[in-house]
Amino acid sequence: MTLSVTLLTEREQVAQMWRQALSRHRIDCRVLPLTSLGEAVEGQAAVIVDIDGGGLDADELLSTIGFVRASRALPIAHLDRDRDALEDIVTEICRGLVTSSDRDVAQVAAALSRRVDRRREHRFEFVTVSPCGDEVLAVLGNGEASLHQRPIDASDDGSEIVSIRIDPSATKATLQLKSGAVCQLVVAATQSTSEMTDGQGDIAIDGEKLGARLRELRLAAGLTQAELARRTGIHRPNIARVEAGRHTPSLETLARIANAIGVSTTQVLVSRES
Repeated sequence: MTLSVTLLTEREQVAQMWRQALSRHRIDCRVLPLTSLGEAVEGQAAVIVDIDGGGLDADELLSTIGFVRASRALPIAHLDRDRDALEDIVTEICRGLVTSSDRDVAQVAAALSRRVDRRREHRFEFVTVSPCGDEVLAVLGNGEASLHQRPIDASDDGSEIVSIRIDPSATKATLQLKSGAVCQLVVAATQSTSEMTDGQGDIAIDGEKLGARLRELRLAAGLTQAELARRTGIHRPNIARVEAGRHTPSLETLARIANAIGVSTTQVLVSRES
């Protein structure tokens, strides 16, 4: 399927610049005025906003970029000024995709197909032994990185890791140990959202049972709430609320917790009694 993006601009020179850059990578580009924001996000992988061409003030810019991001399209900001002139929050919403020159446009266009692939957050890009200690460092396709304490799984006897091979699907890494044992590191949440639903499109999760299951798995892994908080970047009180059943996390947060514990999201969602 051909990738398609929208460019919100009324400046022909900006439209021409982007059309040329995107066409080199066989990406379709439709051009609309900034007043067509609602139409711009429909079925589009990304939306490029020509900031200086529309005379947007600070609040209008945040509203426009924020709407694109909330609509599940990838926002890209284009401006004539130096990129440092933008507020940090705009750059963060755009995930660093800000262009202000022909070179910037060419670089973003070249990487766009990869950046809009949502499956990359469920794929290993690089797996190695941590440069500090014997933990395993994993980098996902979206740039997220995590450290995994050993033992990685029940087959990990703690001996030196001599080789690591990423499976062709990029969802699993096989670690060969010096003792001859083999263990595997699996990307959390590789299953689709539909596999976690009740068939009606809503996530069927019992918060109380989920919290108890997470606590069980955390203790089995020998982790304290404080250590889990350090690994995930989630504040310890929030982890305590999840384990107590007072808060049901999003699937993304659940995947982070499961990954830090060293199990798959399926292992968290499917209890022993299921």
